[in-house]
Amino acid sequence: MSRLAVLIVAAGKGERTGLNLPKQYEKVAGKPMLRRTVEAFGSVGNRFIQVVIGPGQEALAAEALAGLDLPSPVRGGATRQESVRLGLEALAASFDENGAPDYVLIHDAARPFVSRQIIEAVTAALEAGARAALPMLAVADTLRRKEDARWSIVSRDGLFRAQTPQGFVFADILAAHRAHAATPVTDDMALAELADIRVVHVEGDERNFKLTTREDFSMANAILSAGETRTAMGYDAHRFTDGDHVWLCGIKVPHDHGLLGHSDADAGLHALTDAILGCIAAGDIGQHFPPTDERWKGASSDRFLAHAASLVADKGGVIVHCDVTLICERPKIGPHRQAMRARIAEILGLGIDRVSVKATTTEGMGYTGRREGLAAQAVATVRLAP
Repeated sequence: MSRLAVLIVAAGKGERTGLNLPKQYEKVAGKPMLRRTVEAFGSVGNRFIQVVIGPGQEALAAEALAGLDLPSPVRGGATRQESVRLGLEALAASFDENGAPDYVLIHDAARPFVSRQIIEAVTAALEAGARAALPMLAVADTLRRKEDARWSIVSRDGLFRAQTPQGFVFADILAAHRAHAATPVTDDMALAELADIRVVHVEGDERNFKLTTREDFSMANAILSAGETRTAMGYDAHRFTDGDHVWLCGIKVPHDHGLLGHSDADAGLHALTDAILGCIAAGDIGQHFPPTDERWKGASSDRFLAHAASLVADKGGVIVHCDVTLICERPKIGPHRQAMRARIAEILGLGIDRVSVKATTTEGMGYTGRREGLAAQAVATVRLAP
């Protein structure tokens, strides 16, 4: 199996951002940008990740990377080119007697939105025999060059925007850096070309932009603050039994029958609990509150719903909206609808405008039509933190 290393270059001062810290340590949606970038690579298989930092940034790096299983950062040089070379030398020294890594991906810490697809595409190109691979995007905007007082159009044909990670056969790029250390270049692909290494192009990604200005950070925060939105469904049914009331959506509703169940048989809250659990892929209500467990015999179902909500909160998520549909011929839901909405909103800590309760019948068909029992289905929407 090939040995792949990742070199993340985080040695700059980031002065163009106008922010308080070097930009790689500024927080993006509550997390240092450097950490986000490292985590993007750590989520894609087993990779040896080496970070290069600027002189005097040790404390900032230690705080940003706390808890991650990484080797100590390497101190970079006065230029990006020198920092990369020092990082490559550190990688060569880090590996055991079996030799240096086969391939290396060199990535800017200021590109925290690098995707799994780009990382895998660059890696696949190297493993397929390329000596160097570069993600690029074709230029789509109209380009103009100012000449005196006039603006001439520059043809976009053959023009591309280069991104990182730039991937290489490790021995090749290390040799190129050593041989051309005195030749200033803007990126590692320029060194590859100086060393006559053929570059293969893979498709880049618009989201893999480099954060350089204060406006870039605002855009990054906007992207991440949206988080991930998930929607899931839940369903439950209970048969009627002797009794004089039913519990539905947390409200005691008078009726000429009760509902049969291990807990209070509140089908509305059970369906909604399952929908919320589904949004975070946390199983179903039976896994958390088994009907064989005597602790839950006759239990009030608001405890189940509150538990599901707490699991969402533990993941840094919020419940955005929920919708419950009760399916029965009797009891009539309309007189109790507002109280049901208010109770669900209270349990979940939501505004009542984010809770919907509806009712329908099956026109006399099936077990609900024959008044043997009732059913409920629910849909929940959850927004998870990035």
